[in-house]
Amino acid sequence: MSNVQELQAKIKDLESQLANLKLKNVRGKIETMSSEVVDSNPYSRLMALKRMGIVNNYERIREFTVAVVGIGGVGSVTAEMLTRCGIGRLILFDYDKVELANMNRLFFQPHQSGLSKVDAAAETLRNINPDVDIHTYNYNITTVENFDNFTKVLTTSSLTNEAVDLVLSCVDNFEARFAINTACNEFNLTWFESGVSENAVSGHIQFIIPGESACFACAPPLIVASNIDEKTLKRDGVCAASLPTTMGIVAGFLVQNSLKYLLQFGQVTNYLGYNALNDFFPTMKLKPNPNCEDTNCRLRQKQYALKPKPEIAVEAKEDEGPLHEDNEWGISLVDESVDDDKGAVQVAKGVTLAYTLPDQDSVVEECQEATSTNISLDELMAQMKSI
Repeated sequence: MSNVQELQAKIKDLESQLANLKLKNVRGKIETMSSEVVDSNPYSRLMALKRMGIVNNYERIREFTVAVVGIGGVGSVTAEMLTRCGIGRLILFDYDKVELANMNRLFFQPHQSGLSKVDAAAETLRNINPDVDIHTYNYNITTVENFDNFTKVLTTSSLTNEAVDLVLSCVDNFEARFAINTACNEFNLTWFESGVSENAVSGHIQFIIPGESACFACAPPLIVASNIDEKTLKRDGVCAASLPTTMGIVAGFLVQNSLKYLLQFGQVTNYLGYNALNDFFPTMKLKPNPNCEDTNCRLRQKQYALKPKPEIAVEAKEDEGPLHEDNEWGISLVDESVDDDKGAVQVAKGVTLAYTLPDQDSVVEECQEATSTNISLDELMAQMKSI
């Protein structure tokens, strides 16, 4: 090796040592600054919410455990926001690897290409705020074996070794959403479902409390209700569009409502949509379907129905008497409204459902009507042939 090569090698070695020293110095300062949640802690600037009277107990954010399933466009931004907010423990689930196509995720970096998403995310998040306890799980939650591990983590991995405080679904396929839905219904876990459309110009979040609000199986999308394998719909060379703006907006809605739920301030939205083309934000409340195919959902509905409901105070009004003493024509007002809700999902203006489950009562009535006729089998066969 020539003297020039030896000199270049020494220079590279010194540069590497200097970079390590700088990194250790920065991490040391961060660890010192984030040792506890105080007003002087740069990672607790949201303590201003407490000083302004919006939140009474922002420091409690350190006590909560949140699980984020899916570290893609929405999930990566969600994890970063929660880390910057100083969440106590963050649990990450995913099984994909970082690709160069993921560089529009506002989060991943080119040098992380080839790493698992959860490992790359943990590396970045610990550099942002090392005071957050981050756990990673690199496997597919939809397989039988991994689903058991998934539910075990959700029910035992909080800071108090109990169930997590909140589950955030940031996955991009129905199979994973149904796995999360099944786990949360079975173990009575509160969670948020979120998603961005394939054209990347709309998205939504949905707050789900088992038994109290509609679960993901209460009104399944048409692709699931029709027993279509969504894997067969993907075409070679064609992938879903992806905009960091839309994903960042949806992630912001998701974390904002997660904070409101955990710290109990403001009003948590039941469903919030977003259409970027005309800046339309539909909101609505989705009621659970009593005919839901998920047995645990129906069980949670029965349990919720038995819970004592808070009484709503009604101001007593003095009887002002009839507006007209004389009613010569005998006119009276009658309430003719009919409650035909029966657990049907009521959607907001501008939102449509691809599929709704049939009402069991109407199905039974139709069957009874069909069987009550005196038409013979031969006559029925003749009618079918004539169609």
